[in-house]
Amino acid sequence: MEFRADGTFTIVQFTDIHWHNGEMQDRETQKLMEMTVEHVIPNLVILTGDILSGSNCNDPRESLRHVVSVFEERKIYWAAVFGNHDHEGSVSREGLMDEMVSYSTSLTQPGPIDISGVGNYFLPIKSSYDKNPSAVIYLMDSGSEASTDIGGYGWIQRDQIEWYIHESTSLTESPGKPLPALAFFHIPLPEYNEVWDFHDCYGLKYEPVCCPRINAGLFAAMHEMGDIMGVFVGHDHINDYEGDLHGIRLCYCRGTGFHTYGRDGFSRGARIIQLVEGERDFRTWQYLADGSEIHSSPKHSPMGRVLTDG
Repeated sequence: MEFRADGTFTIVQFTDIHWHNGEMQDRETQKLMEMTVEHVIPNLVILTGDILSGSNCNDPRESLRHVVSVFEERKIYWAAVFGNHDHEGSVSREGLMDEMVSYSTSLTQPGPIDISGVGNYFLPIKSSYDKNPSAVIYLMDSGSEASTDIGGYGWIQRDQIEWYIHESTSLTESPGKPLPALAFFHIPLPEYNEVWDFHDCYGLKYEPVCCPRINAGLFAAMHEMGDIMGVFVGHDHINDYEGDLHGIRLCYCRGTGFHTYGRDGFSRGARIIQLVEGERDFRTWQYLADGSEIHSSPKHSPMGRVLTDG
């Protein structure tokens, strides 16, 4: 992958597709995905988990084939991470990963076998003029259920965080000059609550942030490394807000799939992210099922609640 001649690199994020077996709702989801990629013409599509409603799929591998055919037929590169529902049918995470890496335009990778999760990897984006890495995308497996008896959702484990720190360090061009980076995974960090409660955000929040019950420290590591500009998640289908927390923009993608819960008046959609070579920043907007785009979202202010020192 490399930046285009005009210096841009465009990503489409789809999340919570929840494909079953090709029923009417799935066909509506397919139509939305086709409309999006034909309108945007992205360099890369990223699927941030719950691609399948695993327990509702007669054959999860066949269901996966239907989803990725949208990108395969159009010769569009794509990459994926798992959510908490993909593996709940007859095929494990490992089996689904074997299926995903077999496709011609898939950039999905299983990642190191000696750390937690299936699908921790990074994708460098090359410069348009010297072909050296100019930016990087990190993809991580945020798990499913809590790995301890506290219950609730899973989190990115400490060995995964150590992996990220190691890779980020190795990709740093010189001290104090890390490559501009984005991170994609399924389950939101606890900091998604903090940014909504105490900082200006843009977009809508129609359900609680369904994050882990503990904070494993990934956000602190990203802040310390200084490379991550934005984090992109799904999981909560009817949230689509974004907000800046200590220099990192935390962004939701609203649910893409019609075969799962939504909200009246809140259209299914996708998030578009555009990088510009040489800039430590990105643009992002939304593309909806009716063909409209959201470039300016409503502002949410924290109603006078402020964080103070001490």
